[in-house]
Amino acid sequence: MSRHVVFQALADLELNDAAQYYEREFLGLGVAFLTEVQRSSDSFLDHPNVGVVVRGDVRRRLVARFPYALIYRVTSQQVRILAVMNLKRRPFYWVGRR
Repeated sequence: MSRHVVFQALADLELNDAAQYYEREFLGLGVAFLTEVQRSSDSFLDHPNVGVVVRGDVRRRLVARFPYALIYRVTSQQVRILAVMNLKRRPFYWVGRR
């Protein structure tokens, strides 16, 4: 069975909120943000352990061009995105997400 990427519900909300914010700031920037997040999350399928370990089995991968990181956990069946974290905010607010 191949692994797939799944966004936890709160991570999905963070992703959409950030994209909407960027789109309001500059037309097309929200789409660019979503593209970079997609590129980062797609890379997990080939290289799931590319991110830096930040706590236990949770890893972090930076999103190119934007001050965001994907916080994720790898299992045999999926890469679960726990948070789409703004790097300029509280660093461990996502602890406790599964």
